[in-house]
Amino acid sequence: MRIGLLGTGPWAQLAHAPALSLAHRTGLRGGVGRRTAPTKELADSYGVRAYDDVDALLADVDAVAVALPPAVQADLAARAARAGCHLLLDKPLAPTVEQARAVVEAVEEAGVASVVFFTTRFQPETEAWITEQAAVEGWFTGRAEWLGAVFSGDGNPFADSPWRQDKGALWDVGPHALSVLLPVLGDAGRVTAAAHGPGDTVHLVLDHAGGASSTLALSLTAPAAAAGATVELRGAAGVTLLPESTESAVSALLRAADALLTATRTGRPHPCDAAFGLRVTEILATAEALLNGDV
Repeated sequence: MRIGLLGTGPWAQLAHAPALSLAHRTGLRGGVGRRTAPTKELADSYGVRAYDDVDALLADVDAVAVALPPAVQADLAARAARAGCHLLLDKPLAPTVEQARAVVEAVEEAGVASVVFFTTRFQPETEAWITEQAAVEGWFTGRAEWLGAVFSGDGNPFADSPWRQDKGALWDVGPHALSVLLPVLGDAGRVTAAAHGPGDTVHLVLDHAGGASSTLALSLTAPAAAAGATVELRGAAGVTLLPESTESAVSALLRAADALLTATRTGRPHPCDAAFGLRVTEILATAEALLNGDV
């Protein structure tokens, strides 16, 4: 599967390009970015073509990986799908429900495969835990704390990201928490409460289709010493915690690329496809409206 990379920012440099260059069953063919110099530098580093036109890249590849802000990703993903390209996307799928739905509609109309990269879902230890807990009945409640220090210290490559500054932890790490809770506790039928904390911290309460409730604490402004991710489940089976993973983002992205290839060959949608990305976007949009007092 020939794959092209859209985006040349920190995430493309740190994760996408290294992962796709290592993939055995896919081949990185080239990349395109907003600025010519970084695009050429990234392409030269991996011995691939630097494109100056998105449509030219789409015509040369079977799939695209997207490492761009959500609003840009959504528009280009729909465009790529209409060009017949399979999609390896990042979270969140889009910053609005309308944009996310447009991606799903383009994917369905074109008949292409899609995978949204929720890191925890592509790390062996955590994915195995999620699968195991989803088969357990009687969960009473879940607690997810996803606390980052992106805005708390110096030197974080994502601190200057305009979309993260605008959308905050709800949209950046909220998708990670939801990607763990939803397959275990069931869809979130209702966001029952949403409140602001310090910095960009938000607290959410969800009701799930399986009868359980969950609480989420999300932040990009936590002190570095307090940063980390915890998911705890409590129910008839007892108490269990999401295990830590030893896998890097590069290794997880390799698994995501492999999952996309499998989906293209089998025709079976991956659990983390664009439709799941849309559902996560819908939940985040509802929470955002509650936080803003719009509902």
